[in-house]
Amino acid sequence: MSENLAVKPTSSIKTIALAGNPNSGKTTLFNAFTKLRQKVGNYPGVTVEKKSGSLALAKDRVVNVLDLPGTYSLAVRSPDEKIARDVLLGRALDTPKPDMVICVVDANNLERNLYLVSQIQDLGLPLVIALNMMDEVRRDGKEIDVQLLSKEFGVPVVPMVASQNKGIEEIKQVIAQGVEANYRRKWLMAPDLEKQLEQIVRLLKHHEGFGEHEAFSEAVAILSVGRTIKKSADSADRFYKEELINQINLIQEDLKKQGLRVRSAAVEARYEWIKSVIHKVIIDHNKQRSDLTDKIDAVLTNKFLGLLIFVGLMGLIFYMIFTIATYPMDWIDAAFGTMSDFVMQTMPEGDLRDLVANGIIAGVGGVVIFLPQILILFFFIGLLQDTGYMARAAFIMDRVMSKVGLHGKSFIPLLSSFACAIPGIMAARTIESNKDRLVTILIAPLMSCSARLPVYMIMIAVLIPGASSLEKAGIMLAMYLLGITGAGVMAWVFKSTLLKRQKPIFIMELPPYRFPSLKAILLHMWERSRLFLKRAGTVILAMSVLLWALMTYPKHDTANANDALKQSYAGRIGAFLEPAIKPLGYDWRIGVGLVGSFAAREVFVSTMSIVFNLDEDEDTAVLRDAFRQAKWPDGRPLFTPLVCISIMIFFVFALQCMSTIAVVWRETGGWQWPLFQLSYMTALAYAAAFAVFHIGRMLGFQ
Repeated sequence: MSENLAVKPTSSIKTIALAGNPNSGKTTLFNAFTKLRQKVGNYPGVTVEKKSGSLALAKDRVVNVLDLPGTYSLAVRSPDEKIARDVLLGRALDTPKPDMVICVVDANNLERNLYLVSQIQDLGLPLVIALNMMDEVRRDGKEIDVQLLSKEFGVPVVPMVASQNKGIEEIKQVIAQGVEANYRRKWLMAPDLEKQLEQIVRLLKHHEGFGEHEAFSEAVAILSVGRTIKKSADSADRFYKEELINQINLIQEDLKKQGLRVRSAAVEARYEWIKSVIHKVIIDHNKQRSDLTDKIDAVLTNKFLGLLIFVGLMGLIFYMIFTIATYPMDWIDAAFGTMSDFVMQTMPEGDLRDLVANGIIAGVGGVVIFLPQILILFFFIGLLQDTGYMARAAFIMDRVMSKVGLHGKSFIPLLSSFACAIPGIMAARTIESNKDRLVTILIAPLMSCSARLPVYMIMIAVLIPGASSLEKAGIMLAMYLLGITGAGVMAWVFKSTLLKRQKPIFIMELPPYRFPSLKAILLHMWERSRLFLKRAGTVILAMSVLLWALMTYPKHDTANANDALKQSYAGRIGAFLEPAIKPLGYDWRIGVGLVGSFAAREVFVSTMSIVFNLDEDEDTAVLRDAFRQAKWPDGRPLFTPLVCISIMIFFVFALQCMSTIAVVWRETGGWQWPLFQLSYMTALAYAAAFAVFHIGRMLGFQ
């Protein structure tokens, strides 16, 4: 396949695909292309996220843009890589084969990024290299000969800084003009390997009807894995024909007898050629310049100091959450109080007014008030990701994670789970090993997600009246560290028993530090807040209405609101659960909150708002005071410090999120693992809360 292979240029491109390594700026370019014209879903049959949008090239011309999953290669070791390869080959269901591929390349990491470019070239698609982050190259005193790089690869190369919208219009012009795929492969393996490679290409063309490019790419993949691989021609994978498999196996056996390094030959040949190209195109104007990145890394990745800095940063984030968020939380609180007052004054007395004021407004308002804290958390996570610190955090935590058998790649999914377990679980698909991926999925919900923040907040307010922001941040950090510790212990248990596997090796290339893109961070915050408010307007709204109904009916003629609540359907459910949760220090009212929180953890607060605040306007301070005044029938206080800590610890370990269970079911392909996850986390939560409550009492605490 070393001859010229041309594809006719087109000026009527309908679909383009954006490919690239993770953190290369691909999503930034996608957002710049599509703006708000985006659709997000999943590819049919798999849980890999599918992003598509439309790019307006002119008033009367719009093209479809596919944002492929970020991947380092097309070797098909993970679901992300498989989807990227299937889309580029036109094998993905309900997804058109792209007419052009734009491969976004991190200009500061050419060697790693150009490897994927060379693999995409093998597929014979019109290709454009978007040479991103050129500002960092210049900042390092280097220069890239763009024209020479274009000549070496035989494709257009567009220098750009996507975060600053530089180069966007130039790429649009290239798309509008069309690109000719005139590819001549320049990386070559040993002559004997090349000969056998051509033989496999001919076999694939003859038996499977592959075109030249598809056959070549598949042949390289077959040699690289050392065995025949599956082909996705439809929704189900199927093996090649038996006759073809036998002939390929004979070729592989012959190569082994010759003692050739078959599996690594293509990889080594690609990198050898790429290195030769890089040597030609990169000009270093300041070779003696000390590398600031190395100096910073010497501190941030230090075995002891790096870990202390990481914990310190997490503590600082929580401190900021408790200080900055106070003002907008007060505004939201006042707004919902005004809404409740308006309803109470304008609507006639009755069940409908009670539903709107004390069910809907109190329930939804009790959760929406925590939106500022969640946004601040997402802001700092986005900031750390954009600056390049997250990769350092992964490197630091790998030393700890490897002790319990976790792969370093598990860190990013687990870190994402601090925001929400759902994207964290989905991010685990980048882990090649099925067992490592499953362990990561099973422990991801133990990371304290943003939905737990409302529970922690109200419990801390009851536990320490008038606590300072520093004290609140300290308790919050303790809850997060407890979740991390629990995840580590359970990972060690799983890796030592059910999912035993050899200790993984972690290799990571640390990206350079870069200035964060405020626009990208704000866009991410907007997307997360939109999803949070959508859930508040759907799941939490529905649960608030349902809980109000359960706590209102059947009605009883009694002046005592607490007696009426206890006789309601919700009260009966709580009374049924009370014998099981009383050893934790909980009564039937807390039981109602626990049941409601299985829809979503943050529903606990809205449920308790309704339970304890039926006759008052929604207000966080009022709810906090109601908790403090709550008593057992014998007059003992209900929410003692031990009970508050017990509730927080229960929520650290419990899996109370139906959406998470549904995602685990889709990721694992059945109910076995989500039910196991629900069972072990519930048992762990109960045992931990029980131990804290009773050990605390033995030590004289209340």
